[in-house]
Amino acid sequence: MSTPQSPPGAKRAEGSSVRIGALVPLTRPGWVEAGRHLLAGLELAVGEVNDAGGIGGRPLELVVRDTAADPERAAAAVDELARLGVAALAGEYHSVVARAAAARADALGLPFLCSSAVIDALTGQPTDWVARLAPAQSHGWQIYADFLLGAGHNRIAVAAQPSVYWASGTRILRDYLAPLGGTVIELDMSALTPTDLCDELVDHRATALLLLVGHPEPAVPIVKSVRSDQRLAEIMIGAPAGQPEFAEWATSLGDDGAAIPFLRYLPQRLSPLGARVEKALRAGLGEAPSFVAFEGYDTVAVLADVLRSSGADRMGIAEAWARVAVEGTRGQIQFSRTPGISVWQWAWTPVQVVDRDPAEPDRFRILHAG
Repeated sequence: MSTPQSPPGAKRAEGSSVRIGALVPLTRPGWVEAGRHLLAGLELAVGEVNDAGGIGGRPLELVVRDTAADPERAAAAVDELARLGVAALAGEYHSVVARAAAARADALGLPFLCSSAVIDALTGQPTDWVARLAPAQSHGWQIYADFLLGAGHNRIAVAAQPSVYWASGTRILRDYLAPLGGTVIELDMSALTPTDLCDELVDHRATALLLLVGHPEPAVPIVKSVRSDQRLAEIMIGAPAGQPEFAEWATSLGDDGAAIPFLRYLPQRLSPLGARVEKALRAGLGEAPSFVAFEGYDTVAVLADVLRSSGADRMGIAEAWARVAVEGTRGQIQFSRTPGISVWQWAWTPVQVVDRDPAEPDRFRILHAG
């Protein structure tokens, strides 16, 4: 591992707090609700660490920066946090933003535990500075593809916006489904209106439509248009990236937002730790916590364990990824080198395919698990 020199200002006074930089989308066009849940999990865990005595008697401090789903803003935040002397970075939800943050963290020699971003190529080359809790996109989306085939769908349309993340998802689905008899039909939402999309779905005889687009625009108008088109009454709408997970989805779409399967990274039954954290998160958020909130909590749980055993030295933190063995809210967390993944990876977080129950949209149904 190369050891970049610490940037100016990266000093910590004895007895001062141990600082973790948190990258979170808190304003548009970032997915604000995801950011709010991620931050709630991070903050809950920091509070519990400090209630238990902190890190060797020093308080753990979260230094939060809003990425607003902007890769350049995230890279600038990494530079700033490095100058402020944080021991490590945590967080981020958007894959394209996390890639920018991971590249900058790698260049600076700043440990980064990515909470939520799933894109396989989180860094352009193998690195020891970055680890990840969320499952790689190829792992989760192949489980989703198995669900589609099991449900009888082999003509699958993807309504996608231009993005490295969406393009990666389309490629994963196409490569996995083609040998199994599945066809993936790519529809470019930068060139189609929701009404145009409905016509394309009819022409291509698609049985399933996957939303590889942002929320609320254009996901919400697409769903409304498809749901109101009688020609498409039998088509299944899916959202592997998890748009229906959050309450904002149900508020925006009402009954139209139900029965849209998505990926969620939770076990079928929470452990006692998970149940306790779920209760605390629910109280803090005023609503049911998403899997993203659990990802935030687990991120700090891992970093606190590493900081206690290795100290706040950045090199020591990065070298500790291989030794992590932490009880998280969703299982025992350990990192390994996974083929095709350039960072230290938890392989694997529990994966579910779930949807909102049409009879009770606030309740989730588990349709498939991998």
